[in-house]
Amino acid sequence: MVSPSLVVSEHETVLAVQDEPLYEIVNGQRVELPPMSAYATWLASRLHGRLWPYAEDKGLGMPVAEMLFILDAEHNLRRRPDVAFVSTARWPLDRALPETGDWDVVPDLAVEVISPNDVFKDVLAKVREYFHYGVQVVWVIAPEEQQVYVYDAPTHVRILTGQDELPGGEVVPGFHMPLGLLFQHTSAPTIAPAS
Repeated sequence: MVSPSLVVSEHETVLAVQDEPLYEIVNGQRVELPPMSAYATWLASRLHGRLWPYAEDKGLGMPVAEMLFILDAEHNLRRRPDVAFVSTARWPLDRALPETGDWDVVPDLAVEVISPNDVFKDVLAKVREYFHYGVQVVWVIAPEEQQVYVYDAPTHVRILTGQDELPGGEVVPGFHMPLGLLFQHTSAPTIAPAS
């Protein structure tokens, strides 16, 4: 007879898997990522939802969310951008994705959405690291400020606001997303006044 405490429904199993923390591998060590806020997750999903059909219709490549990429196999460095884009130049559309393990390719575009649990200096270190390994463009989305920092190089950044359009540039040619649309139907989290 099975103990009632060991009986787990399919729904509970799915929830347990979903609750497992996301991680990256840095110098061969598993590093758990801080949980994203609901707002940051929503923004990443919204951006991915706009990139996917555009890239698919144009045959440009593959946008993905929370994919673990092998940036440096020798030093076992694997990063998980919130959203990423891999062009057909780096991974042709007719080439199968690995059925197991992580994706051994450096994305063209990496997107990090800042969450309240993120430390900004760590985000900046990741930006530098992405460029070191060959990422061409990094977008850092600051939800509270409703701004996007577009890095074309580690020291070259443009700050876009809700009145601007987020351009795909040479990485996702022809893609434009009005940032007012990205942040639409949301309000920036409010900070309670100090008492």
